[in-house]
Amino acid sequence: MTPPVKERWKFWLTTLLVFVVVGAAISVPIIRSRMKRAARLQQQTEEQARRELVQTVPMNPSDPRVKAKLFWLSDSDSSALAPVTVELPLSSDPVLRSKQVLNTLLAGPVDVELRTLPPDAVLLAFYILPDGTAIADFSEALATSIPSGIASEQLAVDSMARTLEANVPEVKRLKILIHGQEVETLAGHVDLTGTFIVHADTSQAPANPVAAPAAGKVGAIAAPTLTAGSSAVKLAQQ
Repeated sequence: MTPPVKERWKFWLTTLLVFVVVGAAISVPIIRSRMKRAARLQQQTEEQARRELVQTVPMNPSDPRVKAKLFWLSDSDSSALAPVTVELPLSSDPVLRSKQVLNTLLAGPVDVELRTLPPDAVLLAFYILPDGTAIADFSEALATSIPSGIASEQLAVDSMARTLEANVPEVKRLKILIHGQEVETLAGHVDLTGTFIVHADTSQAPANPVAAPAAGKVGAIAAPTLTAGSSAVKLAQQ
């Protein structure tokens, strides 16, 4: 006996819905995967464009290639830095050489999760005083885009100081400016009013690397002194 038209209609509608549901279950993960891949490719493209834009000190192919040490986050411990050896054509001039290694540090490692500095930060100017104090002037993004916190801020400063220490012996201390101005802290914690020791100088007395509490506040705990070359650098008094 032939089933009524209404029953046949329900059967085909149910079958169609089953196919739609099964098809969606199969295709949605694929679509999501493709969207994530497209987003990663777009991010990589934007990152490459940014690197080309901010690389204000181009590498000179005629410069001798040097095995430079750059300090990014360790892939086994995100609270520590690890040296990465990169072969680069570096200038013998300490100022140009410093700009080259710092711009490479800013560009970041292959794994963006290991970067120590914000991707949109730019090195605006760099020069070295006769006493070996290096002045590094960064765009505001260095302070506004970095995650606020003593650990992330110390790692950011330490990555710069240790990279300079490993590649530019002429730099003894590092002074960080933001858009040409001295600021009290990087993002609320690390004190930027002093200079950071790059190559140890016993004539310089160490200071607290954490911003001092405002006058009148009590109960603040002083942070421990940090030694140069460890997971953070010592902040020296000006």
